Formats: sequence, C-alpha cells, structure tokens
Amino acid sequence: MKANAERIEKNTVQLEIEVEAEQFDRAIDIAYRRLVQRYNVPGFRKGKTPRQIFERYVGKEVILEEAMESVVPEAYYKAVAETGIEPVDQPKVDVVQAEEGKPVVFKATVLVKPEVVLGQYKEVEAKKPLTEVPEEEVDKAMERLQQRHAQLLTLEEGIVKKGDIAVIDFLGRVDGEPFKGGEGADYSLEIGSGSFIEGFEDQLIGVSIDETRDINVTFPTDYQAAELAGKDAVFTVSVRGIKRKELAELDDEFAKDVSEFDTLEELRTDISNKLKEAAEERAKFQLRQEVVSKIVDGTDLEVPAPMVESQLNDMIRNLEGRVTSQGMTMENYLQYANTTIEELRGQMQPDAVWAAKMNLIMEAIAKAENIEATEEEIKEEAAKIARYYNTGEEELQKILDNKGQVNFLTDQIVREKTLQFLADNAKIIEGADEPETKQAGEPEAENTGEPEAGDTNEPAAE
Repeated sequence: MKANAERIEKNTVQLEIEVEAEQFDRAIDIAYRRLVQRYNVPGFRKGKTPRQIFERYVGKEVILEEAMESVVPEAYYKAVAETGIEPVDQPKVDVVQAEEGKPVVFKATVLVKPEVVLGQYKEVEAKKPLTEVPEEEVDKAMERLQQRHAQLLTLEEGIVKKGDIAVIDFLGRVDGEPFKGGEGADYSLEIGSGSFIEGFEDQLIGVSIDETRDINVTFPTDYQAAELAGKDAVFTVSVRGIKRKELAELDDEFAKDVSEFDTLEELRTDISNKLKEAAEERAKFQLRQEVVSKIVDGTDLEVPAPMVESQLNDMIRNLEGRVTSQGMTMENYLQYANTTIEELRGQMQPDAVWAAKMNLIMEAIAKAENIEATEEEIKEEAAKIARYYNTGEEELQKILDNKGQVNFLTDQIVREKTLQFLADNAKIIEGADEPETKQAGEPEAENTGEPEAGDTNEPAAE
C-alpha cells in the first residue's frame, strides 16, 4: 500500500491511497463468497452459484462495492498511522479507480488536529496565591464544629430567633394567585442560613409558635423561574415549631467527644494544620489556573468544529452524571433551569471552545517538553483505582490489560505532569489577589450560569 498526505487547507488533509491489485483481487473473491450466500439464483442452490453466473445475475459492481467496503477502511486507517496525521472527524472518500486486476486508488479528505504554534509558556507571570491561615479562620472552623455537634432542643413556646430552625407551613402568592412550588408544609428552615429569598428569614424573627404572618418579598430579577423573576410576592407563613441549638462548651471534654484528641489545644492545632493543607492545595490550583489561562488566551488557535462538538458532548455527559448522582434526571434539571438542551449547549459552547483549545495546547507543550507517563506511574495510578474499589491484584492486572483504561491513565498522568511543569516554570510575583481565571481543565457546567443540580425547587429559595 502507498499513501501520501497533503494539507490542502488550514486544518484539512487529503490522503491519496493506493492498494495493490493482488490485495483488491483477494477482497473481491472474499466479497463474492460472502454475497453468494445471500442470494437465491434460479437453478442453483444458495451459495453454489458459479462466480461468472453470479456476476451476471447481481452485477459485477455489487461485488466490487462489497470488496471496497472492506478494503477502504483498512487502507485508510493504515494510511493514517503511516502518515502520522490525527483526524478529528470522519473522512470524505472519493474513489479514483476500483477495477479487478488493477490497484485501488482513492482519496480521503479529513479534518485533522490543527498545528499548534506555541508562544511563551515558560516564565509566565503569575501572582503568588495566599497560603496563610488567619487565626480567625481557625476560630470559625471551631465554631462550625461546635454548631455541627450542637443538640437541638424543641421549644414548647417562644419566638423565632436568628440561628433557630423554624418549622413552617407557607403559601406564596403573586398578584393574589398561588404559584407552582410556592407551597410547603412542616418545612425546616434555619434562620440566617440564606436559604430563602432575601428578607424572608429576617421577617420570621420574633414570630411565636402557632402564629401566622404575611411576609413580603421580591424575587431577584435573575431568578431561575422566569415567570417569577423580579415580581413581588406575599407568603403566608405559620410557625408550627421552633428548634434551638444548644452549644457545648469549647473545652477539653468537647475535644474528647468530637475527636481523637484529649485536649482542645490539640484539636485546634489539628484543625489549623488541615486548613493550612487546604490553603496550599487551593494556592497550587490557583497558580495553575492563572498560568494555563494566560497561555491559552495568548495563543492564536482555530479549533475545528468537530473537536468543539466532541468537547461539548463530554461536558453534557459530565453534567448529566452529576445530575444523576444527586438523584435528579436531566429532564428535571432542564425544567428547573427553565431551559432546553439546545439552549444549554449554546450557553456551554464558549467553554467547550476554550477547553478544546486548552487540550490542544497542553498536548503540544507535553510533546515539546517530552513529558510522558512511565510504566511505573501508570501502574501506580492503576493500583490507586484498585485500592479505591477494594480489589486485588487480579483486578489491577485487568486495568493494566485494558488498552482504553491505560490510555486514559496515561493522559491523566501526562496532564498532571504538564500542569506541574508549567507551575514550576512560572515567574511568581509576590502580593497576589486571587486570579479570576478559568479552571485548568474541563470547564464545568456552572460556567453557563445555570443553577446547580440538586438545589431545592422551592421558589422561595435563592
């Protein structure tokens, strides 16, 4: 087989492929043997019709087409491997010659990955993220732990205070008419949590058990239910009960009850250390974000439409996976978000373009710097998966024997090493604010401005 590749447009390559006559003749013979089993030719048992008679009966072109269906794909994939091109779409095939006893000649025109002309990717300026943890943050973490382990006391009488959990019945009306989702019974609402529309919770402060009060609120102009956005509403709310938190003293006994430590000081030190570790991880993430964003935004690169479409499909699948994991269906999510799948894809399109561009650039940097995954690194990552699923050596070997999984692990390792390479080679500037940059990876659906899957579907909630 012979194959030549010619770039005929910016991201389009034309392959001219020639397959030897002997190979095509063998394919024709195989095609005849396959087809003769499908046709009933008068005067012959199925599968026993001589080839010359069979050709006259069905037409020689039918056999040639059958042969071409096996020859062309095989030759095309061999030509792709030989020429080293990287297609991103299905080829358009034009047959130049297909005759018995002669070589098959055809042209395959296909979109390929664009050539990435890398600009500066070393010494990229990035602000040093903050990693210090103020004592106030440790205090807040201690308070959250105290809140988490508080006892809830059910009051027999009293009024709602900030921090209480009010058990309420409510009915909302807009222009005097109830609206869908605006009604609830025995709903537990923590006052001060900001779960409901601004002003709703504050107006419940001071209400007594079994008291009913009308609460006036205005839906935000960007509220997810478009028919309610910006409108005034009145909620008739009855307080059915009040639960109040009783906080334990922050002392050594508290530390023993909620942790493995014997003293409050030991517990506080452990929390401080964990906050510092989290701050360092955030700083590492932010630094990578800023560096990658500057590299991507500073690179002139046109991404072929099929690559964007593929990235968009991946993002939709990831969103659907998150939605499903939170007990919803995609249909519920779209209804809640007051959108359609087509509108959602349109909103996510810019992020898909950016992510596809970023993937190409990261791949080009890894290639330029000879960043690869070693066998030991692949095995180590596979072992992590096996440990996560609590499986043994047999399952580990299955992972390593699965080409698809190994390729996935390889890509993940190379991506991580490339990100770290860029961070290590960045020019760090002291005194930074947090950068507003895209994530150094696949953009999430949150970038679309849509509500998170799993949010409550109460119109009273923000």
